Amino acid sequence: MVLQAIQDGWLKLARQNISPHFDERPKQVDVDLLVIHCISLPCGNYGTPYIDDLFLGKLDPNTHPDFQDIYQLRVSAHLLIRRDGEVVQYVPFDKRAWHAGVSQFQGREKCNDFSIGIELEGTDTTTFTDEQYQQLAEITGHLMMLYPKLTKSRIVGHEHIAPGRKTDPGIGFDWDHYFHSLEKRA
Repeated sequence: MVLQAIQDGWLKLARQNISPHFDERPKQVDVDLLVIHCISLPCGNYGTPYIDDLFLGKLDPNTHPDFQDIYQLRVSAHLLIRRDGEVVQYVPFDKRAWHAGVSQFQGREKCNDFSIGIELEGTDTTTFTDEQYQQLAEITGHLMMLYPKLTKSRIVGHEHIAPGRKTDPGIGFDWDHYFHSLEKRA
């Protein structure tokens, strides 16, 4: 089942939009952490092309005043789940996406080395859609089969691995709903 859903690091149901912002994972490192994020550009605006532009290194700083501070960032995530459930993949799962920044989980620093980063289109203060939860649960199930060390206890928000620096996915993310959806599909 996972082989049908994920091939050569790519999720078959996702639209591919390959980011230049990734590199090789360190040798001998197992993927065993899933980090959930949220993003919208400009903040609170949905369905724009600007998330793609940011992750592709093509964000025009003249498009919106908020972009002046971020257009030069070299960031990416493995996946984005849009409000309508569309999934976009920027980096194959076996590569290191640049999503977590300065981070640590259970004493291990540099979470990008051993994690998958999934962005949800949204803000850290608004609720997410049922389509997003359904896709996230489905994808999480596939990732857990592909990476056996990735367990429910190793699924966190960006806010958990970079406290004080990051607040996403925030109060709008319903962890109980997500974990219930994940358990229902098992």
